[in-house]
Amino acid sequence: MSCNQVDYPNSRRDFLCHTGGGCGALAFAAMSGQSLIAGDASNPAATKIHDGLGRAKNVIWLFMEGGPSHLDLFDRKPAVNELAGQSLPESFPRPVTAMGEADSPILECKRKWAQHGESGLWISDWLPHHSSIADELCVIHSCVSDGINHAGGVCQMNTGAVFGGRPSLGSWVSYGLGEANENLPGFVVMKDSNSMVVNGARAWGAGFMPATYQGVLLETGVEPIRNLNNPKNVSAAEQQGKLDFINQLNRRHYVGRESSSDLEARIRSYELAARMQTTAPDAVDIDQEPAHIRQMYGLDQQETEVYGRQCLLARRMVERGVRFIQLYSGAGSKWDSHSNIEGNHSRLCRGVDQPISALITDLKQRGLLEDTLVIWGGEFGRTPMSEKGSGRDHNPTGFTMWMAGGGVKGGQTIGATDELGLYAVEDKLHVHDIHATTLALLGLDHTKVVYMNKGRPERVDLNEGHVHTGIVSGA
Repeated sequence: MSCNQVDYPNSRRDFLCHTGGGCGALAFAAMSGQSLIAGDASNPAATKIHDGLGRAKNVIWLFMEGGPSHLDLFDRKPAVNELAGQSLPESFPRPVTAMGEADSPILECKRKWAQHGESGLWISDWLPHHSSIADELCVIHSCVSDGINHAGGVCQMNTGAVFGGRPSLGSWVSYGLGEANENLPGFVVMKDSNSMVVNGARAWGAGFMPATYQGVLLETGVEPIRNLNNPKNVSAAEQQGKLDFINQLNRRHYVGRESSSDLEARIRSYELAARMQTTAPDAVDIDQEPAHIRQMYGLDQQETEVYGRQCLLARRMVERGVRFIQLYSGAGSKWDSHSNIEGNHSRLCRGVDQPISALITDLKQRGLLEDTLVIWGGEFGRTPMSEKGSGRDHNPTGFTMWMAGGGVKGGQTIGATDELGLYAVEDKLHVHDIHATTLALLGLDHTKVVYMNKGRPERVDLNEGHVHTGIVSGA
């Protein structure tokens, strides 16, 4: 009897023929240890890893969405207060701002500043807990971006381009390093509210890469991964039987459709979900943590509980081999402070200051910081000029980010902005340079981690980035 060559999904004869034949393939794959899906993604860029700068194995990106004010957090500029109420000096080129506030008077900084650690790093009183981790931080004062609004800024900081369609940095890391734990996603995203990040899932999407490299968004709240436990009255054997049957159907449907990365990713996600039922409950169960650790992250306080929970989950996922973890503070551009920067930033800083300090401290005391690169920043900074009398406009021409761990040389500053913090004037680092340096810290040569898209070789930095070796310890 020959198989029906026409694909009738409801044909009994076709169904029996294909599923029967598929069992042999499933058994062979199981014995050989090979994936049935073409192009196994365990480590597709292994040959691109070089003996270079990197020692990091994982990344935790603390993304302050909306644009935190570097002028009020890390980049101390006495001239801002000296010229408060006046227009920009004539010697300054007039910037193009999102809200057209280039001629507005300069807004004073009301913060109190102090130097911390052996390095004497300047940090404002909005981040008092950061004083304890000052010597772990490499503060980059000279970051620049091309995104003047949130959509373009968030897109470029994540993908390298102000327009959608390219893979996110987390996808490039997953592609370059492969998975360290096949029972958990390699790229995880968390946000601090039910509000959606600007651009939505494109911020952690895989772009033109196979969809299997995209980030997995965890839920907000005490149950970040839902439906991990079997329904009531369903035994483990019954559950496994259903999964095996569904898997056979999925793989039969996949034959002849190998070019569909979305289909491949969906099949992988089902397989991953099944494995996660045995491993993920332990990964997200922070009740296992001692009381003093939960308190250190601020889980006993309303203002710090949400981001503290995410930071603690990030540490637990790093321990279990998750490659790239992105934690959004202010999801929905809440760091955006066109007015009332005092109220806006005061509240948000209180929410993240203690959890971030705890994360760095905890990683270090467990010996994980040297293997984990932590990145802090938003899509851009804020202008020295005022907006609506009490806020600051977007500033992509000079702003601050910091890195810690993962081979980064702490207790130093890189680059500088002008006397008012408007333009980067020394040792500029474009977003492309930040991405290239991130890959280098992971031991990846950004010029060799290439993905062919429609015959065109694509890189994370759009062929424009350079590694900043001064960030690296011992370089």
